[in-house]
Amino acid sequence: MLYSMAPASALVIILILNLESIKKYGFREKKQDEKKRVPVRFNCFILASVCYVLIDMAWGLLYEHHDIPELFPFIYSSTVFYFMFMLLTMLTWTRYIVAYLDKRGFRTTLMLHGVWTMFMIGIICLVLNCFFHFMFSYNDAHEYIVESGRNISFLLQIAFYTFISLYMLYVAHKSSGSQKVRYNAVAATSIVLGVSLIFQIAFAFLPSYAVGLMIGICLVHSYVMLGEKKEKEIHDHIASVMAEDYEAIFYIEIESGEFISFARSQKYMTLNATAQGKNFFKEAYDSIDDCVYPNDREYAKTFYDKDNMLRSLEGRRSFSFKYRVMVKGEPRYFLFTVMRESNSQYLIFYEKDIEDELIAEKAQKETQKKTVTFGRIAESLASNYDAIYYIEIADSSYVGYEVNNIFGQLEVSKSGEDFYADCIETIPHVIHKDDRDRVIDFINKDSMITRLENHKDYSVTYRIMISDKPQYTRMTVRKTSDGTHFIIGVENVDNEIRKEKQRLHELKTEKELARRDELTGVKNKTAYKEFEESVQESINSGKEELSFALVVCDANNLKLINDTNGHAVGDEYIKASARLLSDVFVHSQIFRVGGDEFAVFLRGSDHSSRHELLKKLRNKVLENKKEDSGVILAAGMSEYDPKIDRSVSDVFERADKEMYENKQKLKS
Repeated sequence: MLYSMAPASALVIILILNLESIKKYGFREKKQDEKKRVPVRFNCFILASVCYVLIDMAWGLLYEHHDIPELFPFIYSSTVFYFMFMLLTMLTWTRYIVAYLDKRGFRTTLMLHGVWTMFMIGIICLVLNCFFHFMFSYNDAHEYIVESGRNISFLLQIAFYTFISLYMLYVAHKSSGSQKVRYNAVAATSIVLGVSLIFQIAFAFLPSYAVGLMIGICLVHSYVMLGEKKEKEIHDHIASVMAEDYEAIFYIEIESGEFISFARSQKYMTLNATAQGKNFFKEAYDSIDDCVYPNDREYAKTFYDKDNMLRSLEGRRSFSFKYRVMVKGEPRYFLFTVMRESNSQYLIFYEKDIEDELIAEKAQKETQKKTVTFGRIAESLASNYDAIYYIEIADSSYVGYEVNNIFGQLEVSKSGEDFYADCIETIPHVIHKDDRDRVIDFINKDSMITRLENHKDYSVTYRIMISDKPQYTRMTVRKTSDGTHFIIGVENVDNEIRKEKQRLHELKTEKELARRDELTGVKNKTAYKEFEESVQESINSGKEELSFALVVCDANNLKLINDTNGHAVGDEYIKASARLLSDVFVHSQIFRVGGDEFAVFLRGSDHSSRHELLKKLRNKVLENKKEDSGVILAAGMSEYDPKIDRSVSDVFERADKEMYENKQKLKS
């Protein structure tokens, strides 16, 4: 009876914690509903755990009366189910982890194949144990005997739980915030299950694994499920609050067009808004003839094509448009704003009735009644500023404003007694180290006064560090018309700067003579693309049999060389890499397709002796590595196979994969 109390307690706790989830999601996994896959798999783990603790409890009750011969078949059967459901908990727990991580890679594939293999072997061993008692047995007095196979089985499970725990700790280390806490909780649960099996080996007649399941499920419930539930409640609350300021907010899945809408406005509900739908773009387009002012219908229809909407978002955080919507028979201007969510899988679509605001704005312009502070700020305010600082020239006191919506309305974000001193204190913490001196020189009171004597404004572009990543920002300073204040606007120009750099880079590439790489003298990436297209045409036409191979190479340690010895030494390293390839592949075309990446196209005699040439290259690299001189090139090769390859890129990808494996070997 004492043995059965622990499984019974575990059963009650597990059911109390997870009954709501079981009722809501059930145990059936549907392929078309990816969002329910994780809770369904966790419910399957709960079901396996419940079955295990029930069997463990039943075994404890029956074994107390093992001296009754009639009970022995039930005792033996419960022992078999004991091991079977223990294996099932490991299987369902692993499947839950794979679904929770939502990762498809070597480690998760290994985990799934490994756990299925162990489960099937375990079932086979339980069947064979009926004939050869190597897992467990009972003597003539019907007393339970532990056999060596049982402990081996437990040790294998412990090893598997250890692997899962280490992997989850690794994933947690790469994560941050609440997600890191959850991953650590999943790792801790795996550790608890493994430790409980260790106790199960040491104390065969204690329900250690049942206790481990109870503790593990409590950890997941407390740190994973409740945490996600709380976050969802917060997100729903935020969406609900935001919906009060808008006529409607739509949360749209880009791929499928499915959407959820939040609407609090009674005016908007007259437009037949729905809580959810199957295709936002089609439904919005179809509703235009019924809801939009006749003169604006054709204009409105241009915005609800998905491809057009995504193109309008390229390089921008959001874009807006407005037209008139019929509300209770009267046309009213609505502003529509589209923005892409951070993970790029969803769009957020806002609708706001701005008729009253436009009327108020028109009246405000007509009366020319503006407050002094905001009137002066308006002289310099640009719609794309993220922050504006209003600085008293006489005593350096300031007020900082943030633009809180698309109309340029401002909210006070901070204030202080000395703008310049506060900036000097903040600069080392937020500005890129190479830009700090320029920004310090810019934020100088005397310098501002002098420069603005002959200029309307002037600015500085610099990089701020956000999550250890540089982001280009521009700061512009102007003086108010009465000369008493500076107005400084700060705007994010990261996309603008990076696009300009990309444009200049492409322009330079177009001007390269004869598609030659200026640094190494070998052919460049443009030449490779053109050559790849010509080979692809031959593959597509099938008029001639092709025999070729690709070698993909990558120079090791180039970044370290650049950082420690400078880019000039790094350039010499790249040139030496090209010379080495030219010496080995004498009859082949060599392309520099990246900063330190090369591709070699092997045909003719080089193709015939491709394996010898690759071996020669790798031997030379190993010799360089051993002597700690010369270049270290990782290399991978793949041959065109007309049976499986439909494009040159197929061959390139295989060679690239082999190169990466060679790169890892060289590093180790």
